[in-house]
Amino acid sequence: MTQARHRAAVAALGDPAAWPECGFWTQVRVLAARSLRTAFGDRRLVFFGLVQPVVLLLLFSQVFSGVGALPGVAAYQGYVNFLVPATLVNIAMTTAMSSGAGLLAEIYGGFTGRLRCLPISLFSVLVARTLADSARLGVQLVVTALASVVFLGFRPAGGVLGLALALVLTLVVGWCLSWVFVAITTWLRKAETLQAASFVVMFPLMFSSSAYMPLDTMPAWVRAVSAVNPLTYAIDATRALALARPLGWSLAAALAIAAVAAMAGSTLAARTFRNRA
Repeated sequence: MTQARHRAAVAALGDPAAWPECGFWTQVRVLAARSLRTAFGDRRLVFFGLVQPVVLLLLFSQVFSGVGALPGVAAYQGYVNFLVPATLVNIAMTTAMSSGAGLLAEIYGGFTGRLRCLPISLFSVLVARTLADSARLGVQLVVTALASVVFLGFRPAGGVLGLALALVLTLVVGWCLSWVFVAITTWLRKAETLQAASFVVMFPLMFSSSAYMPLDTMPAWVRAVSAVNPLTYAIDATRALALARPLGWSLAAALAIAAVAAMAGSTLAARTFRNRA
């Protein structure tokens, strides 16, 4: 049985004789490349993964177009300009959730179990998963931003540099959030429970933030929740960068919260994954 697992691991990752000399980041590179080949190997999956956020953005921009007349949105010269930066952050949130699902598939598929036959760090598996999903997120963000400019009339007042900085911030936030969902995955280990927990986390955070409506139009209790909602700061900072508006404390708060989430999530994920992989 051990020999069969060893041969399967060799087939998945190449000659294991080379692994003892490989450093941690070489292991991460090899494992991340494997995840990227899987993610981009199915053209249909790639197509729908890129089209989905654009379709959702189109629907929200049309359904909530009347929001553009509200005082808190009119200054953005169109609801699309208000909505696109928030949509970028929500795409990052959704992709972070899929990091947990991808890791769970590898656990149930036996891939992580076979890695125990190789002299590698199990933490490199988690790092590779989050980095590969961040690369996929980067492609989604660029495609969505370009489609918004070309088809929806999104006009980033911050220019190319401001939009680029907004995309980088969103990418960093998405990578940090992926550690939260990876930690949830290593703890729960069930697809149904993971899906339920992820949606319980994701949707309240999205709709209690400043993503779709200005905070001034919300009930007092929602504004109170939004004040402690980490997505609010990420969305406000992304808007400020893309639209050349004052940053205030939003950028520092977004980065600080993202860093805490990444440190806490990676610590918990590494501990539980090492004990239960």
